[in-house]
Amino acid sequence: MADSAGDKKHEATEYRRRKAREEGNVVRSADLGSATLLLVGVILLDVTGPGMMEAFGVILRDQLGTEFDWATDSRTWITRFLLVTVRSSLALLPLMAGVFLTSLIIHFVQVGPLWLPDKLAPDPQRINPLSGLQRMFSILNASRLGFGLIKIALVVGLLVFGVWSRWDAILALGGANLETVASFVWKTLIDLCRNVAIGLLLLAIVDYSFQWWKYEQDLMMTDEELREEFKMTQGDPQTKARRRRVQRELAGQRIQTDVPKADVVVTNPTELAVALQYDPLTMRAPIVLAKGADLVAARIRKIALEHGIPIVERKPLAQALFHQVDVGKPIPATEYAAVAEVLKYVYQVQGRKLPDMDAIKNASNAG
Repeated sequence: MADSAGDKKHEATEYRRRKAREEGNVVRSADLGSATLLLVGVILLDVTGPGMMEAFGVILRDQLGTEFDWATDSRTWITRFLLVTVRSSLALLPLMAGVFLTSLIIHFVQVGPLWLPDKLAPDPQRINPLSGLQRMFSILNASRLGFGLIKIALVVGLLVFGVWSRWDAILALGGANLETVASFVWKTLIDLCRNVAIGLLLLAIVDYSFQWWKYEQDLMMTDEELREEFKMTQGDPQTKARRRRVQRELAGQRIQTDVPKADVVVTNPTELAVALQYDPLTMRAPIVLAKGADLVAARIRKIALEHGIPIVERKPLAQALFHQVDVGKPIPATEYAAVAEVLKYVYQVQGRKLPDMDAIKNASNAG
């Protein structure tokens, strides 16, 4: 039984897919692009061919149907050459533009926007004879060779079948005029090329599906690869666990030393606990010494009981202080009045001298 760490059983993560794309490892079938270009080219040639032939015929008549003076100067030669070039280019423009746009669309559909300047740099491995031999006798190249033989057989079969199905019409051309023969030959060539292009396109779709399947299989990850990627992107889980444990220990130490300094602990009563301290001589407003929920809240209450610190249940106040105030920060002005009442109650119960509650309330009114 294979080691589970070496079995590729996990789907590729977004990070792995992004890295593969940045390295130029994408799903791409050259056969799909060439077959599509061939089909589009044949269709464009069928549509624009008559007009293109007519345009070239006009150019030939203009150039060969008039008397030419060989004694003309070089400027006239250049002018005539440029005129013929421009007219020929305009005649070919629909076909060339259609093929060019099709090639761009096919590339974008398969790969999308992708710029890899590193691939343009020289790579000694590409000209390494040993690496070339290894690639030549690889399973992938063997499959490509087999696929190429299938394409050749398909093309030959379609051409033979196309000619055979028109054999009677070909024999009947013996007594036809030149225009009829030219029209038949043109239509036959277009039909044969279109059939070949469609057949190659179907094979290319199969090839692209295989390339996509193989790409997904190659991107799949083992348990070890998944763990390594998690460490790389999220950090080592053991390190993160140690960091959280240290943070909890430090927080526990702060609670152990800060809660005994509090004047009162406000609770929810069991879910939340907030320890408050107020010194009228040094503080403008009470501050939060410690706060916590659930187990931390229980620990704050336990420390408060051990040191005789009053615990007062005020649900709305405990919730507001827990969610709004960080440890070591003064309470907000909106809670001055409520905290002043709690401190007044605590001081009265303990028989201690009341602090300047009016200062807190006045600060609340001023806020």
